[in-house]
Amino acid sequence: MIAAIVLAAGLSRRMGQAKLLMPVGGRAIIRYVVESVLAGGVDSVWVVTGPDVEPIEAALGGIEVQLVVNPAPEEGQAGSVRTGVAALPPSVDSVLIALGDQPSLAPSIIPALLAARRTSPKLIVAPRYRDGQGNPVVFKREIFPELLRLTGDQGARPIIKKEPTRVEWVELDLPMPPDVDTPDDYEKIRANLRAGNHAV
Repeated sequence: MIAAIVLAAGLSRRMGQAKLLMPVGGRAIIRYVVESVLAGGVDSVWVVTGPDVEPIEAALGGIEVQLVVNPAPEEGQAGSVRTGVAALPPSVDSVLIALGDQPSLAPSIIPALLAARRTSPKLIVAPRYRDGQGNPVVFKREIFPELLRLTGDQGARPIIKKEPTRVEWVELDLPMPPDVDTPDDYEKIRANLRAGNHAV
């Protein structure tokens, strides 16, 4: 079973408001991301939120997801990764970790990662875009103990860097999906999604 964790507990300091609730294409950013992840073929989705769960829950109304609370999102992204991984049931043998502020993931990305995970013996499957490595990333269960020991705000990047031989790289002829961190990022992504362009 392949689960997805969507990291949605960030504090949106640069945006100045709860960015994951801002609309793109008539839907909150977080809903856009979760729907994209589900469409990619994972079996279940776990959304890690901060202590204020209700707005995210409302934005995801009608979608079958599990919400998990990171009680201290100010401690950085690693805390959300640990929270999500700790919540996964034993039946999950791989997890795809996605960022809640990347609403313009091209529809081909997640299926390509899952296909590589099914055929590769390696413990990590990660995308390499035209402009470098990025997200989402798939980890097999053997890596879960390392994910549970993460600290700081880098997420799982140190685990990927630690032993490159464990990584199956999926080469994608696409630009890296942008994060929504600032009002300018938001306006660019809205314009591109309105134009039907996911790989912005």
